[in-house]
Amino acid sequence: MADLETRIAQGRGDMPADLVLRGGRMFDLVTGEMLTGDVAICGDQVVGICDTYDGREVIDVSGLTLVPGFIDTHLHIESSLVTPFEFDRCVAPHGVTTAICDPHEIANVIGPDGIRWFQAASERTVMDIRVQLSSCVPSTEMETAGARIDAADLAPLMGHASGIGLAEFMNYPGVIHRDPGAMAKLALFAGGHVDGHCPQLTGRDLNAYIAAGIRTEHEATTAEEALEKLRKGMRVLIREGSVSKDLNALQPLLNERTAPYMCLCTDDRNPLDIAEQGHLDYMIRTLISLGTSPLAAYRAASLSAAEAFGLKDRGMIAPGQRADIVAVGSLEACDVQAVFCAGQRVDARAFDARGTLEPIGRNSVKAPRLEAAHFRAKANREDTDVIGIVEGRIITEHLKEQIAIEDGDKRPDPARDLARIAVVERHGKNGNIATGFVRGFGLKSGAIASTVCHDHHNIACVGVDYADMALAANRLGEIEGGFVVAQGGRVLAELALPVAGLMSLAPFEDVRDRLVELRDAAVSLGVELHEPFLQLAFLALPVIPALKITDRGMVDVTRFEIIG
Repeated sequence: MADLETRIAQGRGDMPADLVLRGGRMFDLVTGEMLTGDVAICGDQVVGICDTYDGREVIDVSGLTLVPGFIDTHLHIESSLVTPFEFDRCVAPHGVTTAICDPHEIANVIGPDGIRWFQAASERTVMDIRVQLSSCVPSTEMETAGARIDAADLAPLMGHASGIGLAEFMNYPGVIHRDPGAMAKLALFAGGHVDGHCPQLTGRDLNAYIAAGIRTEHEATTAEEALEKLRKGMRVLIREGSVSKDLNALQPLLNERTAPYMCLCTDDRNPLDIAEQGHLDYMIRTLISLGTSPLAAYRAASLSAAEAFGLKDRGMIAPGQRADIVAVGSLEACDVQAVFCAGQRVDARAFDARGTLEPIGRNSVKAPRLEAAHFRAKANREDTDVIGIVEGRIITEHLKEQIAIEDGDKRPDPARDLARIAVVERHGKNGNIATGFVRGFGLKSGAIASTVCHDHHNIACVGVDYADMALAANRLGEIEGGFVVAQGGRVLAELALPVAGLMSLAPFEDVRDRLVELRDAAVSLGVELHEPFLQLAFLALPVIPALKITDRGMVDVTRFEIIG
């Protein structure tokens, strides 16, 4: 009972608090008031506010406003391209004190061992990383992943301190049509938390999906779609990642009435965008600049997120709550000046004190050696399905084009912005190679290739020159995965991601710098997209409408079938 009695004694002022934050004002997310007085912290908990306290350590926060730590309610740390330890160092200084992640990227490459590695990492990071258990590995039966996770594989992973529940259930057709595998996973988590993923689902199908016990949704991309999901009891997570940018579309829905049922998430955000814009802090100031009240924005970023995911110990600066606190210069600017995670100041000393883990998933790229001829598109009819990119969205258009056949091949046509896209199985399972066409990159020459290819993470390559496509894809095998830009028979830029072909072992600052070089190299080929590599990655995800490609062929997602 010593810890309990100590907390009570420090909260009452009978003994000095471990830490006192003095001189600031607190933004109360329940009443919307600004509160004055010290914040007393005992260990990892707030024990006193709105009064004067003595402390063993006192930090002056005069002139600053204290708000609860931000909670990213859905993200894939692997998409930051760095390990959980570098993600921690990159993002916690932006005020993110809790990150609810789904490690299904690494799980699709190396299976349950990848989830265990994330669970172990969560025991060491400064921020609180919550590890949901991946529900859909692979996401569908229309792709070749490196691993498969069934309900029997999930059961031994349950019970870890980082767990909340089952991660995004992407196979929404499997839910509404009662697929036995999907039913087994939902039954395993019955009565617990299950994250949703049901883009453009509506009407009775949406009712059925929610009736399965699924309570959150981050795939709403229009206000109309989000409103239906709110009306039907889902918590809507506003997403603003490096590719999926839904904040502007959903911002009009976020107000003080809806804020208790809306949260913020990034899903997939890389260190370059974090460096140039920020993380959840960027979302908060952008929302406020668009007219959202500070109370609604900060509620969505913390208290509403905590309530949605059953984290009753955070989301407010109040006695008995976890001491996750962000000091900002102003609410409108959300200019983070200091961050405390569980009562510990986020600084170099905190990061240096962490333990670490040996990297996992090395030498995971086992693709066949490729030649230019592998990228030909054999065909006997000119009518052609084309993936149409919608920048800032991971949904695509299903276009139709007439493409002439020359020597049995449909050639890329830069003048019409028709590039070849290919997916190459790289897990050593079958060596599949599928090709198709995509519009939206603006490529005039060369090729780009990546092993970040949602969610199966095979090699994805887009180009207008077959030899450069082969060069870029083969180079990925030599560097254990990553990103490559090639032109004229040489590599222009690359980033090695040796941890499962997904994450770098370098500091996030180095990854950021390499991403600048890659972006510049891609622009030199004519690429017009802000984030070409993650945009490419999502073209292979067959659970997001309308037309995608996997190693098994082009996929009509609306019909949920391979069409060629």
